[in-house]
Amino acid sequence: MTVKLVYPDTKRENVADELFGVSVADPYRWLETDVRDSDRVRAWVEAENAVTDAYIDTLPGRAAFTARMRTLFDYERFGVPVKKGGRYFYLHNSGLQNQPVLYVRETAEGEGRVLIDPNAWAEDGATALAEWLPSEDGTRLLYAVQDGGTDWRTIRVLDVATGEVAADEVRWVKFSAFAWARNGAGFFYSRFPEPAARAEYQAINLNHAIYFHTLGTDQAQDRLVFSTPDRPRLNSVAEITDDGNWLLVTSSEGTDDRYELTAIDLTSARMVKRVIVRGLENHWSLAGNLGSTFYFVTDSGAPRRRIVTMDVASMTRQLREIVPQSEDVLEGAAIIGGVLFAHYLVDVKNEVRRYDLKGAPLGDVALPGIGSVVGFGGEQNDSETFYAFTSFATPTTIYRYDVAADESSVWAAPQVDFNPDDYAVEQTFFASKDGTRVPMFVVGRKDLPARPQPTILYGYGGFNIPVAPAFSTARLAWIEQGGVFAVANIRGGGEYGKEWHDGGRLANKQNSFDDFLAAAEHLIAQGITSRDKLAIQGGSNGGLLVGVVVNQRPDLFAAALPAVGVMDMLRFDKWTAGRYWVDDYGSPAEEAAFRTLHAYSPYHNIQPGRAYPAILATTADTDDRVVPAHTFKYVAALQHADIGDKPHLVRIETRAGHGSGKPTDKIIEEAADTWAFAAKWTGLKVG
Repeated sequence: MTVKLVYPDTKRENVADELFGVSVADPYRWLETDVRDSDRVRAWVEAENAVTDAYIDTLPGRAAFTARMRTLFDYERFGVPVKKGGRYFYLHNSGLQNQPVLYVRETAEGEGRVLIDPNAWAEDGATALAEWLPSEDGTRLLYAVQDGGTDWRTIRVLDVATGEVAADEVRWVKFSAFAWARNGAGFFYSRFPEPAARAEYQAINLNHAIYFHTLGTDQAQDRLVFSTPDRPRLNSVAEITDDGNWLLVTSSEGTDDRYELTAIDLTSARMVKRVIVRGLENHWSLAGNLGSTFYFVTDSGAPRRRIVTMDVASMTRQLREIVPQSEDVLEGAAIIGGVLFAHYLVDVKNEVRRYDLKGAPLGDVALPGIGSVVGFGGEQNDSETFYAFTSFATPTTIYRYDVAADESSVWAAPQVDFNPDDYAVEQTFFASKDGTRVPMFVVGRKDLPARPQPTILYGYGGFNIPVAPAFSTARLAWIEQGGVFAVANIRGGGEYGKEWHDGGRLANKQNSFDDFLAAAEHLIAQGITSRDKLAIQGGSNGGLLVGVVVNQRPDLFAAALPAVGVMDMLRFDKWTAGRYWVDDYGSPAEEAAFRTLHAYSPYHNIQPGRAYPAILATTADTDDRVVPAHTFKYVAALQHADIGDKPHLVRIETRAGHGSGKPTDKIIEEAADTWAFAAKWTGLKVG
């Protein structure tokens, strides 16, 4: 029997904007105020969480999911090592630690020594070690502190031998790469100006700039290296070539892979700058260099990308093709031990191909199976490199690769409490509304009977980001209970390069939604699931996806799980990093884009009078990527509308952000709540 919930009485205010002749109501704009600055918003958050917590407490599967995930998560996890100065730096989690610990080894197979343990930084485990980088000689370590899930970083420096933390502190760092000077005297980083008081979690990010920090000095003395005050919307990050002679600055304006490049000669005291690529037209990423000859991965003249060289010291800077475009998507490349390693995505699975420095093929790296690979980093003269391999049924395993021998060996293998042979992973293809062939992975237990099963369908479909096979302990908890998990590789992502991305963004964004709806219908038509057993899930841009398709086809789903979603498509560009997203969504300030956005914006298109699925939206109070106001306003509108008696709830995490840095205990709690909710409404029996 369905119980009608009593939601908080969320005040509606008479707020509206006149946009291109359309009156757009926004009755919950008051929920945009930062929860830290408004007693009213804070009281609303507490009231909503109280309703959600009371409901979730009634779900019989929650305790079982929590207990099982604590067992599943309790295994050793390793990160890909970074080798500097003969030392090996890597992350390690013993199992249920809230945050991974940074270790160092003196040899690849030696005993690890703790360098940084962030688990002591905060009682709630929500202060995390973010980015880190050893100096070239391996004697010092630059590391970033992330507090409560925010995108802001505070940078510190540690002595690797003694573990002593220097007095250096660099603040207001965000969206930065880090690069040590070759002599170890300091490092390059990117930052924004200090925001106005109490505006750090909502103010638009402008005027990114690159600085050099000399060790032992105050941040106020840092040298401005590169800025674009005449173009305040540009972001710029720096990297140093392996020989230490060049600083490469990559500048961008939004989320598109469209860059301008500036090469700075570090052998000159004046740090002479050369703009080597203008126009924000193409993707460029550095694979390595031989003197002034730089190896780049680019989509200039090649939508699926190719490898070219450029003499950055020449006046003409002509491109010379080394590895031409193939049928597959080239994701990146690196020069290690005199070999050019090229990382490809082939039908959403990875291959790594080897070439000499003139582009002659040397054969593929023999990978452990069909899945996803990250790594193959290091310096050009290294004889070894490391990579991580994972798939839906293969926990992330770290491999050491001998470049000369072309051989891989296991460096760290996890032991998880499950048998991968019990699970089946299938890649299938289905036709979208316009006939486009779209891939989808389906994962489940081999012993499931051939009848519709409770299923979670996941999607993203944005920003040229592919969703590749990867092991997830939380998803395993759902699958081993008899649930099916499916991932639809819809347009807007990067699964098939630029054309795939372009096919699902801007005026073509509806294609992403049509692909996801077609994936749901395919699962139902194949008898894998049914409408009353199907839940959908997505985060960030995927949260937008879930919000849109629920509005367009509420009859198709039993439950929906939108996480940290972009739900107000007419105001997303007014906060923090939202302005970057106009590359994928278009600008609400332009009429054509406004009409497209207004037509699908989840907050503005809820359909009263139609029965909606059960909805559990999730967000966090310190999400300064997709500010929580998106979810607050969306859920308030859901709860006000006449859309049926199923629950339409919001779970608001405290001291957490968009996802990174979230402690293990919060991950388990949120996953248990989410799966228990999905199990209730899809009929999954949790044992």
